[in-house]
Amino acid sequence: MKVEIYSDLVCPWCYIGKRRFEKALDAFPEAAGVDVVYRPFQLNPTAAQTPEPSAHVYERKFGRPAGAVFGPLTRAAAAEGITFRMDDALATNTFQAHRLLWFARRHGRQAEVKERLLAHYFTDGGDLGDREALAELAGAAGLDRGAALAFLASTEGADEVRAELAEAAAVGVTAVPTFVIDGTVVLQGAQSPEVLLEALRRAAADRDHATA
Repeated sequence: MKVEIYSDLVCPWCYIGKRRFEKALDAFPEAAGVDVVYRPFQLNPTAAQTPEPSAHVYERKFGRPAGAVFGPLTRAAAAEGITFRMDDALATNTFQAHRLLWFARRHGRQAEVKERLLAHYFTDGGDLGDREALAELAGAAGLDRGAALAFLASTEGADEVRAELAEAAAVGVTAVPTFVIDGTVVLQGAQSPEVLLEALRRAAADRDHATA
């Protein structure tokens, strides 16, 4: 079974949704046979490469103090065991980080890199566009730091990531996280572990019925 999760690295509900999905997967009897793939999506594809405080972005978007938005998000994250320090977060273009995830997928470390990238932004106040920082995160996740840095300095994977972004639009992904289970069961939003577990069970039953 393949589960494709469309998400962006500056999307708070994507981090929360990731935790909820992991809880669902832990309770799924066939978890060992599930291939989880993180697909790219950009909430703001025109964001600048130069980072700025995320609070400024939220204030422009919602027209009110960022704290009014950050508070509920921080509490929702805490309920899933995640520490949000969004006052320290730096908004930037996420394309390079998505390229790193593409690279990590090829080397069997995508889930580990995804987790570190999310924590880098939401907890540590890191810059998701900084090549050196991204390479350090890759190294901490079990990849070769030098190879990751050389990859980020190249253009490798850029066309492939753009193609995946275009595919997300083509299949109708307009909000993240979006979970696509075995290409048929689609859920949008940071659903509860119970809802996600039921979706996994439904997809497994559909597959078993189709092969019976």
